[in-house]
Amino acid sequence: MKSRISFKAHQVTAADIAAQIKHQLGDKWLPTLYVQRVLRLRTRQYRFEKPQPTARISIQHTLLGIELKIGRQRLLCPDLATARYLSIFALAGCREVAIPYDITKISHLADELESSWHRMLLLADQFTQKQTDRFAVRLRHLLFANIRDEIQAVSAAAKGRESQHPPK
Repeated sequence: MKSRISFKAHQVTAADIAAQIKHQLGDKWLPTLYVQRVLRLRTRQYRFEKPQPTARISIQHTLLGIELKIGRQRLLCPDLATARYLSIFALAGCREVAIPYDITKISHLADELESSWHRMLLLADQFTQKQTDRFAVRLRHLLFANIRDEIQAVSAAAKGRESQHPPK
C-alpha cells in the first residue's frame, strides 16, 4: 500500500525572480558596477530634482547641445556620454548619483551600465514569458526599486565616510 503525498507547487514570486536575476548578473548587477567602477573614482554628486521612474526618458540633440529629457523636465548635459550615463539612473528613479570628474571615463561607464540595464531587462523578459503582463510589470518595478535602494544605500554610506574623513 503506497501512501500518496501531495506536493504543492511552489508559487514563484517576483521577489524570487528578482533575486535570481541579481544572482545571474553577479558583478554586472548595476549597483555592483556602480560601487566597483564609479565610487572608486573621484566623483561629484548629481541630484535629480524630481525623480520620476515612470517618466519617458530620452536624449535629444538640440541647437544648444545635448539634453536629457525626463518627462517634461529637460537637463542640459555637457556631452552624449554624460546624458547616457545619467539616463540609466533616471530610468531607475534614483534621486542622487555620483558622476566621475574625469570625463574620459564616463563613456566607458555608460556602456557598461547600459549593457547591465538591458541584460537585466532581457532576463526579466525571459523569466516572465509564461507569466501575465501584470506579473512582468511587477517584476520590473521591483528590480528598479532594488537598484534604487541599493544605490541610495551605498551613496549614503559613501557620504558617511566622507564626513568622517574630510579631504586634506
